[in-house]
Amino acid sequence: MEILKKPILTEKASLLTEKLNRFAFKVDHRANKLQIKSAIEQMFGVNIVAVNTMVVFGKTKSRNTKAGIVTGNSPKYKKAIVTLKDGETIDFYSNI
Repeated sequence: MEILKKPILTEKASLLTEKLNRFAFKVDHRANKLQIKSAIEQMFGVNIVAVNTMVVFGKTKSRNTKAGIVTGNSPKYKKAIVTLKDGETIDFYSNI
């Protein structure tokens, strides 16, 4: 099971990073907080103070076709927001 799927790089996540030293990740929906903490510490070599998780439900999408209106949902996912120890940071662009 791959615990970390990808970092979330949105404006809201960037504000959390700048102000509170928090980073957001999309994670596997079966992973718990301890697994997420150990995976991030192992991958980036940082110390984590706290892990908050939430399930983000998919938005309802609809579009018009010749047959009528087609509706569906985008997939749900689990999001983890980790708070790092003061003075530490994660550089997402160093492994490119």
